[in-house]
Amino acid sequence: MAAELVRGQNHPLPGSRLEIRVSAGGPVMAGATLGDEDGRLREPGWIAHPASPRLPGLEVSRQAAADHRIAVDLEALPEAVHRVNVLLALPTGAGGPLSFGATAAPVVAVTGPDGTGIAGYTITGLGTESAVVAVELYRRLGAWKVRAVGQGYAGGLAAMLEDQGLPRARELAAAVEEAIASGAARSVAPPPARTGGEDRGRRTAPAGGPPAAPGTAPDALPYAPPDTAAALRPASRGPTAPTAPPPPAAGPVDYRHPRRAARTAAAPPPPPPAQPGPPGRPARPVAGDAAGWSMEERLYNQVWGMFEDLARTTAAYRSAVDFADSRMEQELDKALADPRSRIGAAADTARARARERHAQLADRARAAFERDLAQLTAESEVVEPALPPAFARWDSPVWHAYQVPVETPMAVRLGDLGLPEHSGLRIPMLMRLPLERGLWIDAGRTRSAASLTADPHETRRLAGELATAVAGRLLAVHPVGDFTVHALDPTGAAAPTLAPLSESGALREPPATGPQGVASVLAGLTRRVDLVQMAVRTGATDALPPDVDPAEQLLIVHDFPHGFDDRAVTRLRYLADEGPSVGVHLMMVADREEAREYGPVLDPLWRSLLRITPVPDDHLADPWVGHAWTYEPPLVPGGSRVLSRALGQVAEARRRYGR
Repeated sequence: MAAELVRGQNHPLPGSRLEIRVSAGGPVMAGATLGDEDGRLREPGWIAHPASPRLPGLEVSRQAAADHRIAVDLEALPEAVHRVNVLLALPTGAGGPLSFGATAAPVVAVTGPDGTGIAGYTITGLGTESAVVAVELYRRLGAWKVRAVGQGYAGGLAAMLEDQGLPRARELAAAVEEAIASGAARSVAPPPARTGGEDRGRRTAPAGGPPAAPGTAPDALPYAPPDTAAALRPASRGPTAPTAPPPPAAGPVDYRHPRRAARTAAAPPPPPPAQPGPPGRPARPVAGDAAGWSMEERLYNQVWGMFEDLARTTAAYRSAVDFADSRMEQELDKALADPRSRIGAAADTARARARERHAQLADRARAAFERDLAQLTAESEVVEPALPPAFARWDSPVWHAYQVPVETPMAVRLGDLGLPEHSGLRIPMLMRLPLERGLWIDAGRTRSAASLTADPHETRRLAGELATAVAGRLLAVHPVGDFTVHALDPTGAAAPTLAPLSESGALREPPATGPQGVASVLAGLTRRVDLVQMAVRTGATDALPPDVDPAEQLLIVHDFPHGFDDRAVTRLRYLADEGPSVGVHLMMVADREEAREYGPVLDPLWRSLLRITPVPDDHLADPWVGHAWTYEPPLVPGGSRVLSRALGQVAEARRRYGR
């Protein structure tokens, strides 16, 4: 597992070939400078930047972007080089944020050439700075290490280069900005639509802007180790009291449905007016009060607005309590600094005053927090009953009127998110469709209290039920014939949990069992990925063989690694890496400890999937405001037939339309 560094901390590098991955809230320039033993730049040629992206042993991106991959070969660096500084700078004149304090905290990950995580660092605490030295690779006693730096410069790239001793730094900074501007002016054609019709086309980025996707709704997650991976940064709802950084100013995250691309030239209509409340009190919450072209879109944006509000108000409360604690400690230290005054009435009075001021600050923060929570709770009580099936809980009455849809929804609910300060308030966790990454459902023990106290057999059973519930929801919210589910059950142990899928007829083929069944299904899906990729590259999507299913594909893998040989594992990794781009997705139901025998071979697969759990867990980390969110799985209530009824309607629609 990769080490998560804090500012100033270092970590050894196990090899000479590295990849440095940068994920930011908006477009940034990524570069690198080489330094000698004293950390000084000897010449302008020791800088890699968009206008000159390659140096011996080093290559950076040619233009500003929200995500970067910097290739480093430490053995190929000049012998006089003892340091490599990774630089990030905001491009000027592009209408984006003027400082890092106005965007989400950048995340830097150092990995091996195969993607194995080595160290990660979230650059927090930036304010007016527009350039930052993110991390430093340095050589000490013949060994290389990485150090988290996070040194910001309000004067931008020029000030940063001057600080490293470069003559004529401002001229070079201007040349870099010019290269960035020319790179940003180049337009890139969007990729061809997926096979199977325009309806399943992937989202494309608006010209000159970042990709239209989890920054972050939950489907667009910056790199982090799997135990802390899920950066959830929603679109902004407007000013709020907490001081958490707003989303990227390079343009709001585009939450509009991909099928409405023809209407993106005009802004969506404003939200409906709020209902006035009693004098001196907030307006009554209204379902669908966010902007959007449809009620579904407005509800989607409102849910993520609630998520952001809860994140910010909790961050403000925690910050206020920390300030009160720190202030009390300082006052007590000051009052008791003189040993002669530590005992007596004066000391007692000082202690009492410090504690009284602490209580006042804490009570004031709690009152503001409770006020915001009351408003959010009232909004949740209005919004939850109005959610469509794709967004609703399984116990929502909306499922009683369920009908197979004719259009794919914007997103699907994968559970609920909450924070420990208010255990009763839960925000739906919505993942955008089409899926952009697979899922790992953890069937083993985790660090959560619920997992540690649960029976291992019960946890495994719940993991199977969660996989069936998620797969069943995906089938239910897609139009008939637009989504296909395959299941691998090598040992046959998952048959009871797969029963709703099997007995309803929603599965086109029975779950595959035994090594032969596993190999057959994996070979078929691998062939589909290869053929569709080839067709997309050549523009011949109409020439696919008739046996290639154009629908989105989901493969449920139970009891991994039982029944899997090395060839099957290699195919799984291939599907995880290449499948999502052509509509093939994985859902692994596995115990990480049982799969450790594959070691580094499995690590890239593990990192590429979003981990969810069958019992409540606080493994979802949000570097946007530094929270660890409590995740609750979307299990079907015990004894409920809602999933079976919905899947029965899906199967009946398939029989009716011959799909």
